[in-house]
Amino acid sequence: MKKIPLLSLFAILSLSCTSQKNSVAHTDPTKYMNTITADELKTHLYIVASDEMEGRETGSAGQKKAGIYLIDQYKKDGISYPAKASDFYQKIPAAFLNAKRNENLPDSENIWAYIEGSEKPDEVLVISAHYDHVGVKNGKVYNGADDDGSGTVALLEIAQAFQLAKKEGHGPKRSILFLHVTGEEHGLHGSRYYSENPLFPLANTIADINIDMIGRRDDAHPDSNNYVYVIGADRLSTDLDKICAEANAKYTKLNLDYKYNDPKDPNHFYERSDHYNFAKFGIPSVFLFNGVHADYHKHTDTPDKIEYDALAKRAQFAFVTAWELANRDNRPVVDKK
Repeated sequence: MKKIPLLSLFAILSLSCTSQKNSVAHTDPTKYMNTITADELKTHLYIVASDEMEGRETGSAGQKKAGIYLIDQYKKDGISYPAKASDFYQKIPAAFLNAKRNENLPDSENIWAYIEGSEKPDEVLVISAHYDHVGVKNGKVYNGADDDGSGTVALLEIAQAFQLAKKEGHGPKRSILFLHVTGEEHGLHGSRYYSENPLFPLANTIADINIDMIGRRDDAHPDSNNYVYVIGADRLSTDLDKICAEANAKYTKLNLDYKYNDPKDPNHFYERSDHYNFAKFGIPSVFLFNGVHADYHKHTDTPDKIEYDALAKRAQFAFVTAWELANRDNRPVVDKK
């Protein structure tokens, strides 16, 4: 082996490290985005929203069975739980779930998976979705395929895409926590528990991308499913709003609908999903949503009614937004109250 002067060797190693660090920033995520497919989402959703899961009521046997399925998928993809945790579960006691209004809920759990960042591992991006629904009523299973089976399976595909990028040397610079929260239907309990008992300091949590219902279309968009409602991105951070818009313009080209982002909108969707428990602590948050439809909170919200092409494209949008947040030089600035 040819001898290399020490200073030259140091310079080569430094250049190599710098090159590796910069590679992700200049990597086109399209290849990984395209691994998020309608077929894979459909396969997952027909399981997560099957009758076997009994409507995934908070703390129920059906919800726990769905949770085991999610964990098994993460294991298959080589994605583990955070090193700070002892397993895939953040256990939530019944006393917490019933403290605000006693609905006699049993113990339940959030589920988390984690990909550590290569350069800024202490800075964490959260991507969230709730995996609970409303269970069985009058003998009918409320499958919750759109609400929020769609967001739940989107997280699986997004995590798989990031893990593939990591295997190929393009892992995210910041860490990503994939957080499946429980108790949303009873008052955002799971996300509230995490925000009050965070595994990672909230000061180090750079943003939350929350996905809740992205598999259908609403009456306002009868002619096309090529849209998604973007709610809250500009409430705390001009940066986050710009990142969402630019990622979409470059990669997914959805019609971003800001109707429900209006603080005066009577639906107040900004306060009605899990991102809000991050936003209230000053963490820039965006909620991706397809709007309500005729099957919302009915036993007819079934997997056969999902528009899987729309689900895939909206999940891809969440992925490329997350890619930018995880890899850009600076975390999004909080410049609004």
